[in-house]
Amino acid sequence: MSKQEPKIGVLITNLGSPDTPDKKSVRKYLKQFLSDKRVIQPIIPRWIWWLILHGIILNTRPKKSAKLYLSIWDSFGKGAPLVAITNKQLSALKKKFKDAGITISMVMRYGKPSIEQSIKQFHDQGIEKIIVLPLYPQYSQTTTESTFDIIHALANTCQDFPKYELINDYHQCPLYISALKNSIENHWQQHGKPQKLIISFHGIPQVYCDNGDIYPQQCYATANLLIKELALKKDEYIICFQSRFGKLEWLKPYLDVTLRSLPSQGISNVQVICPGFAADCLETLEEIEHENKQYFLQAGGKQYSYIPALNDNKDHINCLASIISNQLKNNQ
Repeated sequence: MSKQEPKIGVLITNLGSPDTPDKKSVRKYLKQFLSDKRVIQPIIPRWIWWLILHGIILNTRPKKSAKLYLSIWDSFGKGAPLVAITNKQLSALKKKFKDAGITISMVMRYGKPSIEQSIKQFHDQGIEKIIVLPLYPQYSQTTTESTFDIIHALANTCQDFPKYELINDYHQCPLYISALKNSIENHWQQHGKPQKLIISFHGIPQVYCDNGDIYPQQCYATANLLIKELALKKDEYIICFQSRFGKLEWLKPYLDVTLRSLPSQGISNVQVICPGFAADCLETLEEIEHENKQYFLQAGGKQYSYIPALNDNKDHINCLASIISNQLKNNQ
């Protein structure tokens, strides 16, 4: 990179995790997460939600969630899997760009390392332009736009804030689809092909989509491209949504309901992949790999396996590196 070109920093971002798998840390994390107006959008007055959050949820959910976090803690290196895996992704990307003259950091929307902390470090290093890559393949106001909110807010409160570019999504990126295809086929080589491949995405309330969130369209676009690459027939796959809570209607079909219904239809062997997760975390390692497996087996299913997230595998790193490289070319 010539001296005339601006010093560029790249931020890869993800959702975050508690600092430790205990009630206090989980409560702090949930308070930050569930106070986000993008996550809990104004369906009811904010003051009512504040009472529910502080009066009920933060007094009951942290203890249960802490036990779940404890069950997966240190499973991908020290600490929370999401943070540990994102660190591995960061290390791999740094190797890819070691001669490119750019600085790459990773941050979490909630918890540590914070966006504010990394932006300050970039500023101190003289970074003049920042590229922000949220590790959410499919855009949603609840995840991607929430991250952008913080960037915009920091830019508005700092006079010499660096120029920045935001990458909205990569749900149709050919290397991303190819990486998913390869991970599935590698799993099939070890475990055989199931009767049904279940392609499951994290759900959001249906009303968010009714109000304009384009997330489900991008989920279906990803799934359809993957189905085409795998040459699956209509009776060989199902697209579902997971992780709902509360009484609102969420995106359907629901994964847990679907899994409970399949054995009665003669489906005894399924595999689940979650293309919306760039790194394994509580929702995949506990909810998908264990909890939902029990729903299927208790309903009479015989074989169930979870196909891991792309994490730091070579195909995924090549995909992320390509996205960053294309953005850098646009800056030349």
